[in-house]
Amino acid sequence: MMTKRPQALLAVAISSALACGASAAFAQEQDASMNVLEEVIVTATRREENLQDVPISIATLSGERFDSLFNGGEDVLALSGRVPGLYAESSNGRAAPRFYVRGLGNIDFDLGASQPVSYILDDVVMENVVLKSFPLFDVEQVEVIRGPQGTLFGRNTTAGIVKVSTRRPTQETEGFVRGSLGTFNTADVEGAIGGALGNSDFSFRASGIYRTRDDWIDNGFTGENDAMGGYDEKAGRIQLQYETDSFRGLLLAQARDLDGTASIFRANIFNTGSNDLNGNYDRDTVYFDGGDNNPQSYENTGVTLNLEWAFANGSTLTSITSFQDADGSSRGDIDGGVVDFTNSAPCPAGIVCDPAAPVFGVPTLTFPGTILVPSVTEDGADTDQFTQEFRLASDAEGAFSWQTGFYYFDSSLTVETDSFASLGQNTRVRYDNEAWAVFGQAAFELNEEWRVLGGLRYTDDEKKYRVLQYSGLWESLGIPTISPLSAEDDQVSWDVAAHWSVASTQTLFGRIAYGFRGPTIQGRDVAVLEFPTIADSETVLSYEIGYKANFLDNRLALNMAVFTYEVEDIQLSIIGGASNTNQVINAAKATATGFELDMQWLLTDNLLMTLGYAYNDTEIKDPNL
Repeated sequence: MMTKRPQALLAVAISSALACGASAAFAQEQDASMNVLEEVIVTATRREENLQDVPISIATLSGERFDSLFNGGEDVLALSGRVPGLYAESSNGRAAPRFYVRGLGNIDFDLGASQPVSYILDDVVMENVVLKSFPLFDVEQVEVIRGPQGTLFGRNTTAGIVKVSTRRPTQETEGFVRGSLGTFNTADVEGAIGGALGNSDFSFRASGIYRTRDDWIDNGFTGENDAMGGYDEKAGRIQLQYETDSFRGLLLAQARDLDGTASIFRANIFNTGSNDLNGNYDRDTVYFDGGDNNPQSYENTGVTLNLEWAFANGSTLTSITSFQDADGSSRGDIDGGVVDFTNSAPCPAGIVCDPAAPVFGVPTLTFPGTILVPSVTEDGADTDQFTQEFRLASDAEGAFSWQTGFYYFDSSLTVETDSFASLGQNTRVRYDNEAWAVFGQAAFELNEEWRVLGGLRYTDDEKKYRVLQYSGLWESLGIPTISPLSAEDDQVSWDVAAHWSVASTQTLFGRIAYGFRGPTIQGRDVAVLEFPTIADSETVLSYEIGYKANFLDNRLALNMAVFTYEVEDIQLSIIGGASNTNQVINAAKATATGFELDMQWLLTDNLLMTLGYAYNDTEIKDPNL
C-alpha cells in the first residue's frame, strides 16, 4: 500500500519601521543607514559565511525579528509558524518538541527515540527531546538548515537541523529588559546585561526569562474551574569569555525550571470522516476522570566550555565540551474521557448518582469520550549527555580550504512509568547511547565562478536498553524477564556540492547528500506488558538544486531550491496489536519531492516585505502497510 501526502506552507509578512510588525527573515537583514539589505552570516558549514554563498537551502530568524515574534510566552514550537518547511509539535506539553523538515520527522512518543531533525543550541547538539525544549531567549539567530547534514553535524540529521545561537559576551556594556502581558494573566519578562570585566580581556553576559500563565481550562468531570492549561517557567544563562588575538575561551552555564500542564487530550471532538469540530468541543472545558489535572514539572541544567586557538598560518583549533542534564515528570489523562463500568469511580460534579445504574451511576449521563478502559499515564524522565568535539580548520581564504574533526557522544536516559495503579510498583527502564565519529570536508575554488565542496564522516552509533524494575503485575503473572538489548550501526555519511556564480549577485548550486538516522529501541510499553521493539537505522539520499540572487541594487533578495530524496528503511511508529501499544518498525522506503522559496523585499526605506513558501509531496512505499 502506498500513501501520499502533499504539504504546503506559506508565510507572508509586512513590517514597518513605525509599527511592531512581525516577519520571518529568510535571506537578508535591513541596513537602515544604507537603505539596502545587508548580508546575513550563517554557520551551516561550521564557518561564518554569507548566506548567499552557501550551497545549502537555509532559512534564518535574526535576533531582533525573533524578539518581536517570541515575546508573548511562546515556546520552541512556535518556530514552525515562522519558517516554511519546518514543523514542530509535541504530545508532552512544553517539554518534548518533535521537529519535521521537508516532511520528514519523528512520530515516536518514546523519549529515547532517534530524531531525524537535529537541534543544536550554542554549538551543542541537544539529543533528547526534553533537552530540546530549553526556552529560547536572548537569541542572536536561528538557522533552519534543510536537507541531510551528516558530514559536519553527524547522525540524526537526515531531514535537517534547527541551529540556535544566543548572544555572546562583548567588551561593550549593554543590556535590556522587556516584557509583555496577555489574556489568562500571561506574562513574559526577559532581560540581559553584559560587558567587559574591568580593563581586561574578560567579558560576561547574564540573561534570563520568566514566563507564566494562569490555569484556564475547567475540568467538567470534577467540577474544578481553572484546573489546568497554565505554566510557570524560569530560565537563566551566564557566560564568561576570555579573548585575545590568538585565543578565545567561553564558559557557559544555563538552567531552567518548568511547572505547568502536560498536553490536553480531547476525545470525540471531530465529526466522523472529517476534520470538522463537533458539539463535543469546548475550548475551555474537558472531562478528565484521572490524571490529577495533567501536572508537569521539569528541570534542566547545562555547562559548555568552548575553546578556540588561532594559529599564525590562519588555521584554527576548536574544542567544545558540554554536559547537559534534565529530569522531571508528566502525568495525564490520555484518553480524553471518563469511565466507570464498575460503579466505583467518583460521581461527576453536580450529579446525583444511582448505584444501580450500569455506567457512571447515571444511565442518561453522557460525556465526550465515554470509554471502557481508562488511560492515565505518568512518565518520569532523567537524562544526561556528555559531548566532546575537536575540530581543526584551515584558513577560509584562498583557493583550497579544509576542516577535519573528531566527535564523541554519551548519554543515558531513565524512564519511570506508572500507567495504571492496579499494576503495583512502577516500571523503570534505562537507555544508553554512545557514538563517536571522525569527519572531514574540503572546498576548492576552481576559478572565480566555480567552487566545489565535498566531505565524509564515519560514525559508530550504539544503543543499549535494559529494564531496571518491572511492574507488580508483570511479576505476578510470571512473564519472563527481558534480557538487555542493544542496537548498533556504523555508517559513512557524505555530501558533494557545486556553487556557480552566474553573475556578481546571482548564484546556482547543486548538492547531493547521504546520511543516516541511528537505530531506535522502543521499550516504554514494558509498563503495559509489551516487549520492546527495535528499528534499524534509516538512510537518506537527497538531491537538491538551488538559486540565490540579489536584485534592485540589493533591495530584493530571492532564494529558491528544488529537492528530491529517498529514505530507505524509514523508521515509523505504529499503534496496534492485541494490546494496542506503540511499536517501532522499518518500512521499505519513502520518497519526497518539493521546493522552497524565500524572498525579502525592501519596498521603501521603512517598509519591508518577506515571503516564504514550501511544498512537499511525500509518499511511503511498503507493500505491508
